Amino acid sequence: MFDEVLGLPAHPLLVHAAVVFVPLFVAAAVVYVLVPFTRRWITWAVVGLAVVTPFAAWFTTLSGNTFRNKLISQGLAQEVLVKIDEHRSFGDRTLWAVLALAVVTVAVVLVQQFWAAGTGPGKLVVTIVLSVVVLALSGVSLYYVFKTGDSGSRIVWGS
Repeated sequence: MFDEVLGLPAHPLLVHAAVVFVPLFVAAAVVYVLVPFTRRWITWAVVGLAVVTPFAAWFTTLSGNTFRNKLISQGLAQEVLVKIDEHRSFGDRTLWAVLALAVVTVAVVLVQQFWAAGTGPGKLVVTIVLSVVVLALSGVSLYYVFKTGDSGSRIVWGS
């Protein structure tokens, strides 16, 4: 399933979904936590991206593993395999960072949408803590999506 699309390797095609969705999700999550008056307009977009983005990262990871195995079966050189494994490691970290960001972002949305009306100290503290975690995970997600893309492009296009 994650091998080819119309005769082309699926991984280079699916990579574009992660490259688009991860930064878009990060931007939406950051705006959601830092600009409260936008929440009523972007809540569904944030939740939608929280669902779609981890799947985009996961499908990209699965297709990358399939592509790696195909290259190994075709006699991939060991020095290239080392670079691919480093790229793969960054991709795995991207997946986990985005998944964690999705969970915490949905938690912030749930707190904002379903906590009893008002701004009691409990809701405020929880919102601040979750928002700080969203910001941290956003930075981690952007870092790893960059490192994954950079290491993959260096494999293909050279240093």
